[in-house]
Amino acid sequence: MRKNMMKIKLGISPIAWTNDDLPELGGGNTFEQCVSEMALAGFAGCEIGNKFPKDPEVLRHYLTLRGLSVCNAWYSTFFAAGRADETLAGFVRHRDFLYAMGAGVIGCSEPSFSIQGLNRTIFGDKPIFNDAQWRLVHDGYKRLSELAAQRDMRVCMHHHMGTGVQTADEIAAFMRGAGPDVFLLFDTGHIYCSEWRQDAVDSVIDTYVDRVAHVHLKDVRREVFEEAKAKSRSFLESVRRGLFTVPGDGAISFGHTFKALDAAGYEGWLVVEAEQDPAAANPFEYALRARKFIKESIGV
Repeated sequence: MRKNMMKIKLGISPIAWTNDDLPELGGGNTFEQCVSEMALAGFAGCEIGNKFPKDPEVLRHYLTLRGLSVCNAWYSTFFAAGRADETLAGFVRHRDFLYAMGAGVIGCSEPSFSIQGLNRTIFGDKPIFNDAQWRLVHDGYKRLSELAAQRDMRVCMHHHMGTGVQTADEIAAFMRGAGPDVFLLFDTGHIYCSEWRQDAVDSVIDTYVDRVAHVHLKDVRREVFEEAKAKSRSFLESVRRGLFTVPGDGAISFGHTFKALDAAGYEGWLVVEAEQDPAAANPFEYALRARKFIKESIGV
């Protein structure tokens, strides 16, 4: 076991069981099946999907029965689009729900003008923020960090394909302008897809490891990526065809990421987030594969 890895916690996302963006994927899988299989596969926590109960007391009951806790839930911000008031109001409600569930981080993404849900290629059509839009994003996230601090929580940016915070350079621009009280949700699959280089994954974790507050572990199938790029496929169509998989099942090498997190004394969550069609990739089976890979890699 690496020296600091006893401090980390292992979670998994429900997106392998039911996909909120593609509800036909796993439409028949129930919430209770999902959380039961998460626990049976050996995970301690989870993120939240649309099928999860919205009442904290109800959700806590189901999760406590299975020894699970909530570690994070996606929140969309729209600062670049000039929608600060509604973003901030919704954030407070989201923050308070996560706080009630015992989570310490709030994973946000900035999908203003995003193409991730559109039938447009993710390899060229993504938004590029101008200086004024960057200022709106930076100022907005500083405000989010203040609101999160009221609950002793941390805000982190989930860089994501198809958005204005996707590439390594855009991550750098965001982190530089948002200030030291805003953190990074480091997603191995999204940075690998954006740059299509292992060294980009390694470079981003090295640069920001001290500001990483949450980690998504996902792998990328090289052949699906190359076909998606050659045929200018959209993000969701690429997901449907199996772009992502669990760590250890694709092209990404995770050794450097684990080493960097260990050396930095990372104490947060490692969350398996591998959106796939559950009819083609049985979610329980792949959860077991991911758990085995993590155990063999870091001894946890």
